[in-house]
Amino acid sequence: MVDPDKDGAPRAAQRRAGRRVLTLRMLGQELGLSTATISLALRDSPLVAEATRLRVRALADEAGYVANRSAASLRTARTNMVGVMVHDVINPYFAEIFRALETALNARSLAIMICNHGDDIGRQRTFVDTLLQHRADGLIMCPAIGTDAAAVARITDQGLPFVMICREVSGAAVPLVRGNDFSGARALARHLVAEGHRRIGFVGGRRATSAGAERHAGYVAALAEAGIKADPALDCPEVMSQEAVRASAERLLALQDPPTALIGFNDLVAFGLVSALRHAGREPGRDVAVAGYDDTDGAAWAAPALTSVFNAAERIGSLAAGLLAAQIDGAEMEPERILIEPELRIRASTRP
Repeated sequence: MVDPDKDGAPRAAQRRAGRRVLTLRMLGQELGLSTATISLALRDSPLVAEATRLRVRALADEAGYVANRSAASLRTARTNMVGVMVHDVINPYFAEIFRALETALNARSLAIMICNHGDDIGRQRTFVDTLLQHRADGLIMCPAIGTDAAAVARITDQGLPFVMICREVSGAAVPLVRGNDFSGARALARHLVAEGHRRIGFVGGRRATSAGAERHAGYVAALAEAGIKADPALDCPEVMSQEAVRASAERLLALQDPPTALIGFNDLVAFGLVSALRHAGREPGRDVAVAGYDDTDGAAWAAPALTSVFNAAERIGSLAAGLLAAQIDGAEMEPERILIEPELRIRASTRP
């Protein structure tokens, strides 16, 4: 048997086992305040004087008080938890959206749980079911490939506040916030045509999604305006991994009439193209123009600085958070469709 006087760990365990769970009532008795005042003070309510809030917070911190969210959710039908689901958490564009979402939702005392569904419809459904089982307050989602209006209706029929971002599902009656992918890609391709390029490759994009289909369509439309027929040999769809980007670049450069400019579906693809070109002995921006999409953090500081389409990640996150919070607060929301106009940012990677 371990002697508790010689080993502090067993004694600490005994203290924890015998410790009573702290409650609002206990804190109130210690300070001579009502439980309602204690609760408001811990939520930094302006209804409680600042001096009182500081006293309550100091005692709570000293005593190690942690709010019982499970009990609170039974009383208020709120958990203060929101699910956020996308297909690629590695993409820095979504990291920028997460940052804006978290800032806006935390200001409303809402925390986020992140899921990476990886375009797996089964994983997406499992996460949604988990949110429903744990009575989450809402969901913000970039839908997986294969999501249809019926799947969206299944979620909203459960009464879960829901906002869609970045990708669109035809017929889904929920608020949507995304960039205008057709317009952004068309502006980018127009720029390359204006610089004299006629052989322009398009690499990446999942064409079963609205983002993939519309960015490709914008590229094709810009070529058509200039009297250039889109060459299927210059189109590399469904390319998302860096390995696939390198393989696509090798194939394009090996063509008898190779492209003089390359558009990456997003900045990650474009950075992969830059690396692949250099590996092949071609200098990006000098020998072959390269452009990306989303204008993520670092694009302007790359070598060469990457031409990209600014896709308003922070604005999308902030607007989506506001739409969700309004639903959580009980507002009746129309299935509003917010398309944000992107902005082409021209840099050295597509110089003449």
